[in-house]
Amino acid sequence: MDRLRQLRAFVAVVEESGFAAAGRRLGVSPPTVTRLVSTLEDMLGVRLLERTTRHVHATDAGLRYLADVRRILGELEAADAAVAGVHGEPRGVLKVTAPVLFGQLHVVPGIVEFLTRYPETQVSALLLDRTVNLVEEGIDVGVRIGRLPDSSLRAQRVAEVRLVLCASPNYLRRHGTPTTPEHLREHTIIACPAAGTSNRWRFGHAAQARSVRVRPRLQVTSNAAALAAARRDFGITRALSYQVASSVKAGELTILMPEHEPRPHPVHLLHREGPHARTRVRYFLDMMATHLRSSPDLCRLGPS
Repeated sequence: MDRLRQLRAFVAVVEESGFAAAGRRLGVSPPTVTRLVSTLEDMLGVRLLERTTRHVHATDAGLRYLADVRRILGELEAADAAVAGVHGEPRGVLKVTAPVLFGQLHVVPGIVEFLTRYPETQVSALLLDRTVNLVEEGIDVGVRIGRLPDSSLRAQRVAEVRLVLCASPNYLRRHGTPTTPEHLREHTIIACPAAGTSNRWRFGHAAQARSVRVRPRLQVTSNAAALAAARRDFGITRALSYQVASSVKAGELTILMPEHEPRPHPVHLLHREGPHARTRVRYFLDMMATHLRSSPDLCRLGPS
C-alpha cells in the first residue's frame, strides 16, 4: 500500500509541478508528499526530481520512470474497474491540450459532450499555440495539427485540414482573381509570420511542388487579425481551412486556387498510454475521434 502511495505521490508532484499542489490533489499535507517521494527515491537509489526554490521537475531518469508508473497505475485502475463491474463508466480528471482556435471550435464541444455523458469525470483543457510536452506537463490527450516527429507517444489520425488562400469577393471584383501562384506577385498580400506563414509560400506537393516569394503589405501576429483584414477587402491571405470555414460559409471570403494547395495537414490525437490505457482516456479518445471525424469543417480522410 505504501508503494502505491509513493507512486501516486510521485506522479502528482510531476503533474502539478510542486509538492503543495500535489498534496491538495491527493488530500494530504505537503510534508507527507515529500516523505513519500523521498522514500521512493531512497529505495530506488535514483534522484527522480530536481527541486529548486521555485520549480520541481522530473530528472531524465524520473521521466523514464514516470512513463512506466503511469502505465502501471492505469492498468491497476482498469483492473479495479473491471472487477467492480464499472468498466464502462469513466471517472476522474482528464488533462487535454489543443491549439487555441482549433480547441475552441472543435475540441471544447467534444469535451462538453464527454462531460455531459459521464458525470463522474472532470476535464482540464490547456489551449495553447505551442507544442506541449505531454509527458513533462502531465497531459493525458493532445490534439496536434501537422506532421508528427518520431516519439514514444501513441497517435491516432482523425482528420486533416488544408492550407488555403482566401480573399473577400469585393477584393476579387476590384483586383481580379489569381489563377496561378505566380499571379500573387500582382496582388496585395496579408501575411502572418508568427503563425508559420513565411514570405515564401509553397504550393503543390511531390514533383509539382513550387514556391513563390510574396511581398506582404501587411504582416500581423495572428491568423485572426490576417483574416479580419481580408474580410475588410484589403488583400489575399493564407490560413488553415478550419479557420476560414465560417467566413466562407457566410460569403465573406472565397477560397482561391484549391488545385495548387499543398498536401493537407493531418490532425492526430496523441496520448502517452499503452493498450491498457485508463478507462477515461480510452472513452475520451473514442468520443473525440468520432466528434472530429464527423465535423463538416474538417477534410474527410481517405485510405491512409
